[in-house]
Amino acid sequence: MNFRPLHDRVVVRRLESEEKTAGGIIIPDTAKEKPQQGEIVAVGPGARDESGKVNALDVKAGDKILFGKWSGTEVKIDGQDLLIMKESDILGIVG
Repeated sequence: MNFRPLHDRVVVRRLESEEKTAGGIIIPDTAKEKPQQGEIVAVGPGARDESGKVNALDVKAGDKILFGKWSGTEVKIDGQDLLIMKESDILGIVG
């Protein structure tokens, strides 16, 4: 992938949600909600503070994360559906 996010932004690939409920009911694609878990594909260098110093991000490529339902901007890069969001939109690291 030839895309590098700027500042405190990260590129995220959504992780697929379960096809069945806990009771075994199969969920059709039209009824599925978009997953709120993803894997970080790329990270920016970090945001600058008031003095101009770059503050590195707390996440790195490969981390599995949780994010808000309406977080990020959906983009298509190299045929992949990805999200670009700020680090502050990430709720936490899973695992």
